[in-house]
Amino acid sequence: MAQRVAMTGAALALLRRLIEQHGPVMFHQSGGCCDGSAPMCYPDGEFRVGESDVLLGHVGDGTPFWMSADQYAYWRHTHLTVDVVAGRGSGFSLEAPEGVRFLIRSRLLTDEELALLDN
Repeated sequence: MAQRVAMTGAALALLRRLIEQHGPVMFHQSGGCCDGSAPMCYPDGEFRVGESDVLLGHVGDGTPFWMSADQYAYWRHTHLTVDVVAGRGSGFSLEAPEGVRFLIRSRLLTDEELALLDN
């Protein structure tokens, strides 16, 4: 089954720890500079998604992953993999106190994946 977003094992382990600490969470990938280009993890419902935000899918055990429409226009042909790396990211994202940050790795979707996702 084709999907637009997935997680590495390390990112999934961190996600599970964050859910244990904070309850259900969500991701939002916006555009912009600095940490605005990194996926942000919030307690579910704390970040308000708008009508123009796009639900790319769910990661982990059902955590929603949203993207701003403007960003989606550029990234709609890509598969995103959420990873985690050492270093401090944004103070707004739940992983910041852990000394790590979520990071997006991407690849182009295949023609077959695009056909499945666009239907």
